[in-house]
Amino acid sequence: MTRLPVIASLLAAGAALPTPALAQYAWSDDEVTSSSGSTAQGSPYSSGDQADGGYDNSGDGNGSRPAGAPVRERLRIDPYIEANQVITQQIQPDSETSVYGAVAVGVDASVQGRRAGGSVSLRYDRVISYGDDLSPNVSDSDSLSGVARGYVAVAPGLTLEAGGLAARTRVDSNGGSTIASGQPIDSENEARVYSVYAGPNLSTSVGPAQVSANYRFGYNRVEEPAVGLVDDTVTFSDVAEESTVHSANARIGIDAGRVLPVGLAVGAGAFQEEVSNSDQRVRDFYGRGDITVPLGPHLAAVGGVGYEYVQVANRDVVRDDAGDPVVGADGRYQTDTSSPRKIAFETEGLIWDVGVVWKPSRRTQLEAHYGRRYDSDTYYGTFSWRPSSRSAFNASVYTGVSGFGGVLTNSLANLPTGFVASRNALTGDFSGCVAGTDTQTSSDCLGGALSSVRSAVFKNRGVNLGYSATNGRFSTSFGLGYDRRSYFGAPGTLLAAANGTVDESYYANVSLGAPVGARGAFAVNGYASYLLQNNDALGDALLLGASAAYTHSIFGNLSARGALSVDTIDSDAIDETNASALLGLRYDF
Repeated sequence: MTRLPVIASLLAAGAALPTPALAQYAWSDDEVTSSSGSTAQGSPYSSGDQADGGYDNSGDGNGSRPAGAPVRERLRIDPYIEANQVITQQIQPDSETSVYGAVAVGVDASVQGRRAGGSVSLRYDRVISYGDDLSPNVSDSDSLSGVARGYVAVAPGLTLEAGGLAARTRVDSNGGSTIASGQPIDSENEARVYSVYAGPNLSTSVGPAQVSANYRFGYNRVEEPAVGLVDDTVTFSDVAEESTVHSANARIGIDAGRVLPVGLAVGAGAFQEEVSNSDQRVRDFYGRGDITVPLGPHLAAVGGVGYEYVQVANRDVVRDDAGDPVVGADGRYQTDTSSPRKIAFETEGLIWDVGVVWKPSRRTQLEAHYGRRYDSDTYYGTFSWRPSSRSAFNASVYTGVSGFGGVLTNSLANLPTGFVASRNALTGDFSGCVAGTDTQTSSDCLGGALSSVRSAVFKNRGVNLGYSATNGRFSTSFGLGYDRRSYFGAPGTLLAAANGTVDESYYANVSLGAPVGARGAFAVNGYASYLLQNNDALGDALLLGASAAYTHSIFGNLSARGALSVDTIDSDAIDETNASALLGLRYDF
């Protein structure tokens, strides 16, 4: 029997908005990237997510290293195998116990050099059911989860960048998503999310001018069975399936003081996302000019004006003779490719913004903007602060128009190239968060990108906060975030039911880790998530959870591990609490 919808988010937000290691704090137009239609304001290049990590022109003079990437890090490869025994006790609403086995193989690797670098965390899991008597609601299953991001300099100033993601989530027919909870996900509610992107980045000088350009191609897919069927009844379904993303921008600017006392720049960008559901399409084209006016050694005023065209459109679904939507064998509504695209949202005209940039030291940078875009007021900016060489705090405010795939692609591209991935202590699933291995990057998560897998295009705005610190072998990190999505759907189509629907997500995550004696280590994690929807049928949902794990080295590379977790869901649809415990062995090669 299909479970009742569970609509919630588990992702903690952390912004990794690194500050380049500058030799001095002269006002460089290249440093104030977001005043030129950059990703901080949700430009077509960003697909409406947080600011993109720019490219560091100061480290080696060729713009080949992404900002925030560690300058040097030895090659680290850690392949491993695990064998675990898990017991899960449902506390509410019923008292039901499940016992099952799990085996896993995985690898964590990272390397950072002068011309190339990247990190990967990949894991394959096999859940082994002991039958209905011992393992009710648990079936044999396979899953792949992980994240990767890397770059390579192919020529002076020219870098190729790529990344990928695989994650398991619990999802309902209306697109609410939950990632990496502390118990296995039953097959009727499981969705698997995959994302990859790649593209070149160019950063060079032409006389006194700095020239930059980039292109990204992204592909995103959600695999979820029978999303259009609930208890054998056809219902409206808005779960994403497949999307492709194309984004590009180019910019040329002259720093303040080189030719004129002010900095000047012009730029242009284009973004297009195509969503398979209802053949949705997002198009965003802009051009703008910008000025940077130094007000002092550490303060500058910035502003820009330009022209932009944004359009969101979709087709209707195939309907039978009675006018009812037709559901295919895959449980999804079938797009009527012969019908014309109808406009769900369109705006064209002047865009502008003004703001300030404050950089009192190498460790601190603030950038804040207010303007007009997407036919509404916009607020965006970034703040980065490194209190010490072992700690970092980052924040971002963003606005944009995109689909699920566009936000996910950009969020993946914003992860640091040097990281350690966070995984659930019980299931081993990728939690959506990473800890940067460089002091310039804090704990970074995929923000609210996976809080909903609805197919409908949306305008979103929000804020991300992230902090991480290391003191010897003791480490701590936290992330906080808020994301608001207002969905579009063309009148006269099935997606009209989604038009004007609003999701609001609040999420938080905290983790601690430290050694215990010479052979042990512990880790503690906690999360909270709250999703509000302006839909009485869907209601609100609160998720809370905590876990603790202890690892002890037995001999050589063999270690034993124990873990406990408690997870609870409180919503208008379902109230459920589960406790889980794990005992296992791990061998690191």
